[in-house]
Amino acid sequence: MKRRFPFWSWAIVIAASLYFFVPLYAAFQFSLQMKRGELSFAAYSSVFQSDVFINALVFSILASGAAILFGAILVVPTAYWVRLKLPKLRPVVEFISLLPLIIPSVVLVFGQIRMFGSNSFLPLTSTDWGTNILLVIGYVVLSLPYMFRSVDNGMAAIDIATLTEAAESLGATRFHIVTGIIYPNIRAAIVSGAFLTFSICLGEFAIASLLNRNAFGPYMVQLGQDRAYEPAALAIMSFALTWVLMALMQGAANRKPGQGLLTRFTKKRPMQ
Repeated sequence: MKRRFPFWSWAIVIAASLYFFVPLYAAFQFSLQMKRGELSFAAYSSVFQSDVFINALVFSILASGAAILFGAILVVPTAYWVRLKLPKLRPVVEFISLLPLIIPSVVLVFGQIRMFGSNSFLPLTSTDWGTNILLVIGYVVLSLPYMFRSVDNGMAAIDIATLTEAAESLGATRFHIVTGIIYPNIRAAIVSGAFLTFSICLGEFAIASLLNRNAFGPYMVQLGQDRAYEPAALAIMSFALTWVLMALMQGAANRKPGQGLLTRFTKKRPMQ
C-alpha cells in the first residue's frame, strides 16, 4: 500500500519555521543597514565598543552565576531530603516552588525594598553590596521553579534510597552522600536548570531596574529607547547566545562520565 505524503504535517512545520525565521531575518537585515547605502556590521561593532554594554553583560553574568550557585545549594539538598524522608510533603514543596510563576517579580522587588530599605532594621539597599545580594536573591526566587523541576526530574531517574543505604553502610555521612553521590548522578539535571536560570536572569528587567542595578536587562530596554540599529544587533546576539547555551546544555546532558563537554563535537573519526 502506497504511503500518503504527510502534507499537513509539513505545512505546519513550514508555517512555523516561516513565522520564526522571517522576523529574525528581517531583524538581521535591518541590523546591517546602519551605514546608508551599504551592508555592514557597524551596529555590532558599536555595541561591542560600548563600555556600558561590557559592564552590564559582565555584571549580569556574575549575578546569574551567583544565582545558579546558591540555587543549586538550596534546591538539591531540599529535593533530596523531601524525596528520601518526606515524600508526602512533595506536592506542598512543589507548589511552593511554583509560586514565583504566580507572583509577579514587581511584587517581589517591592517587598524587598520595603523590608530591606534605608528605614528598616537591615538596610541592605543602602550599600551596593547589599543591593547586589537582594538582586541575587530575587534571581534565585525567579529561577526556583525551573531549577527545582530540573533537579526533581533528575532525582526521579535514580534510586535515591538504595544509593543512600549503600553509602551509609560504607560509613558515608549525609554531607558526603549529597556532594559525592547525589550531585554527580544528577549533574545533567543541574546543568539544565543552570542554563535555564542563566537565560532568565540575563534578560530580567523589573528587579534589576527597580533596584537600580546596571544589569543587561535594563541596558537592553534603554538601548531600545535611544538607538535604532543597535537593538536589532543586540537581539541577534542574544538569539545566538541562547542557541549556544542550548547546545551546551544538550552536550552536558548527553555526555558520558569522564567525557569532556566538547569531546563529542571535536572527536576525530578514525582513518579508514
